[in-house]
Amino acid sequence: MPFSIIRFLGDNKLTGALPAQKIRSLQTIDLSYNELSGNFPSWINENLQLNLVANNFTTEQIDQSDSSSLPSGLNCLQRNFPCNRGRPIYSDFAIKCGGGRAIRSSDQISYERENETLGPATYFMTSTGRWAVSNAGLHSDRPNQSFTSFTSSQFTNTLDSELYQTARISAGSLRYYGLGLENGNYTVTLHFAESEILNPPTWRSVGRRVFDIYVQGIRQLKDFDIKREAGGRSLAAVQRRFTAQVSDNHLEIHLFWAGKGTCCVPIQGTYGPSISAISATPGIHELQTPIRFLNEAFRTVLTLLSFSTDFEPSVSNQPPTTKKNRTGLIVGIVVGVGVISLISLFAVYYLIQKRKQQKALEDEEFMGIDTRPYTFSYSELRAATGDFSSSNKLGEGGFGPVYKGTLEDERVVAVKQLSVASHQGKSQFVAEIATISAVQHRNLVKLYGCCIEGDRRLLVYEYLENKSLDQALFEKGSLYLDWPTRFQICLGVAKGLAYLHEESRVRIVHRDVKASNILLDADLNPKISDFGLAKLYDDKQTHINTRVAGTIGYLAPEYAMRGHLTEKADVFGFGVVALEIVSGRTNSDESLEEDKIYLLEWAWQLHENKRETELVDANLSEFDVEEVKKVIGIALLCTQTSPGLRPSMSRAIAMLTGDAEVAAVTSRPGYLTDWKFKDTTTFMSDHSSQMQNSSVGTSTAATTNYSPSGQDTPMLSDIIGEGR
Repeated sequence: MPFSIIRFLGDNKLTGALPAQKIRSLQTIDLSYNELSGNFPSWINENLQLNLVANNFTTEQIDQSDSSSLPSGLNCLQRNFPCNRGRPIYSDFAIKCGGGRAIRSSDQISYERENETLGPATYFMTSTGRWAVSNAGLHSDRPNQSFTSFTSSQFTNTLDSELYQTARISAGSLRYYGLGLENGNYTVTLHFAESEILNPPTWRSVGRRVFDIYVQGIRQLKDFDIKREAGGRSLAAVQRRFTAQVSDNHLEIHLFWAGKGTCCVPIQGTYGPSISAISATPGIHELQTPIRFLNEAFRTVLTLLSFSTDFEPSVSNQPPTTKKNRTGLIVGIVVGVGVISLISLFAVYYLIQKRKQQKALEDEEFMGIDTRPYTFSYSELRAATGDFSSSNKLGEGGFGPVYKGTLEDERVVAVKQLSVASHQGKSQFVAEIATISAVQHRNLVKLYGCCIEGDRRLLVYEYLENKSLDQALFEKGSLYLDWPTRFQICLGVAKGLAYLHEESRVRIVHRDVKASNILLDADLNPKISDFGLAKLYDDKQTHINTRVAGTIGYLAPEYAMRGHLTEKADVFGFGVVALEIVSGRTNSDESLEEDKIYLLEWAWQLHENKRETELVDANLSEFDVEEVKKVIGIALLCTQTSPGLRPSMSRAIAMLTGDAEVAAVTSRPGYLTDWKFKDTTTFMSDHSSQMQNSSVGTSTAATTNYSPSGQDTPMLSDIIGEGR
């Protein structure tokens, strides 16, 4: 294939017309921001990239030339931006750069998606003429990459994580334009996230992406480095705001690579500006980034002067329609409307009533929920899952089946369907929405939305490729988890629980921490799921007395016996899961020798005899002995009888990471030593129906108050066994 010649001649004050001929191998030409004019030569219709933005071509010259191969909108993107100049139609615009889907942010700004394939000399304008983008510059080592996408990442420092999951990158000059804007002061907000230069400690973290930011031709930030602005973190949201005055009905945002930073770390061609989203709204809001290089007094004067041109939008924000005198067409339309109006009236009335019923149903379901989730239609989810095909079925619990689906925007999701016969599930449906809508963390599964139509209830989650932790640990032929991966899973689960207990704006106890409720993404990062049993309570409360619900084997004694619920109930469940991660077996297994049936009891035997490493999964050929002992020690602390003796999850994290010593545990918990354990079938028959009636998925409710001695002495399995 012959080598394609590239010419970047932008911003060179070139004048005159385009030459009549060009070199045949010249296929990429940037001539933006010059003074060119005149008719177009015939060669512009060849299969090439040609950027002529911001020249002096007139609408007549463009229309008279055979320029059908050029992207539309060139006449609107000349130096004076003539389209809608003097007759504005918009008072704002917002763009989600680099792909994905259009979204509405937490501050109710609607972002249009921008997913065009931009080459090294290209431009694009929306069909509505609201905004446009122009790119100039080629990554010499990555010629085909025009944007990057990292949809699996969570951004815990923002409420709008999805806004940062795609980004447009450029090797040189990237410009965005707001067109047809009403004149006045605007607040321009730019959203960034570094996706390629990742965190330490590897050499891949030493790269630097450095570029300048201009708004309305004024350099606002010099040598801007996204990762540095995020405190040295990658995959962290960074937001910068600026004021700009629109006086000629257009706004320009220019990101420019001035040749600084690194070129080849972590891979060849990692440099140039990157941006995730842009918005421009009327008026001056509180700035997060001051105008640099100006002293404080001058900034104050500038701000006061700028306020004089603030404005209240007076335009409709709707694209213009073509107005022509077509009397015959109008008459025909009126007659047609008259003929079908009666039929339409009944249809509209029916739809309005149906929508009112649907709205009332949603209002009833979502009553008390602060953040209302995105609502999918049932037909949309049915299409995504292939009409809930059995081939897409991922599993089924007491709540109902779960299906894999692909939405129209190509996101792969897990659709959780509430069984019509599950009356108890409706309250847990709302509880799950309320809980997970209030929290966001990289170790918690993400809720995309829900569906409520008639008696149909569905939840839509992110899809996690590697399914659940219990499948990876306990099922033959599944994933192989080496020890470093198991340790990181244990640490990730601890971080997710610590966020729920101590860091989120609402205090949450999950109540059903177990291996099957921990899902693994493509990189085997753990994400806690299934919040149907979660409880929210005030920070002033020491505990909640509630009906017991959860899974036998992971229930804390004070919760199982007295319904006494605190976050320490989750700590207990974490301790059991940690032992399962080390051993690769369930917390009870009747097929094993008698002293090994119950995992907690066996772990204590080995600990007391200083033989903890015998607990390690036989499938692990290599492991860190000290880390194994550390995890076992923490697990034994987490499963102490008294909640006060169990560490908080933040303390457990400190012990796992080596920031705190693991306290010694010297005696077995009381529930292992003080109870009579006998195989009585009476207890199970008396309580089996009660437990089954209170189950959710594999969760089992136990409402009986137990006593250390007396008539109804439970089996060991009722306290620490049979949970998966």
